[in-house]
Amino acid sequence: MSETTPPPASPDQTVQPLRPGDEKLWATLIHIGGIFLDFLPALVGYLLLKDRGPLIRDHTTTALNFQLTVLLGNIVGIFTSWFFVGFLVLLVVAVLNIVFSIIAAVAANRGETYVYPLAIRFITA
Repeated sequence: MSETTPPPASPDQTVQPLRPGDEKLWATLIHIGGIFLDFLPALVGYLLLKDRGPLIRDHTTTALNFQLTVLLGNIVGIFTSWFFVGFLVLLVVAVLNIVFSIIAAVAANRGETYVYPLAIRFITA
C-alpha cells in the first residue's frame, strides 16, 4: 500500500475570502482589541486578514492608523509628563481610544465602514 500525500501548498495560491459574518466579527474584535492591547490586534489583523475581504481591509487599515496615532499620542504624553500637560494628554488619549474604538466596533458589527476622527493616515488601503 502506498500512501499518497497531497502536494505541498503553493505560496501562489489565492487566499479564500471571509464570509460577511466573519468579516464583521474580526473587524469588531480588532477595534475592541485596540482598547486593551494597543496596536497589536490591528497590526496582526492587517497583516493576516487584509486580503480576505473589502470590509476587513477597510477596518484593519483604519484601526491600525488610529492605534498608531494613539501610540504617538501616548509617546508625546510620556515625554511631556514632567509638565502637568503630559498627564492630561495621556488621559485624553486613553478616553478617546476607548470611545472611538467602541464606536468603530459597533459600526464594524453593522457592516458599515468607519473613519476615526483625529487619526493620521500612516497606511493607505
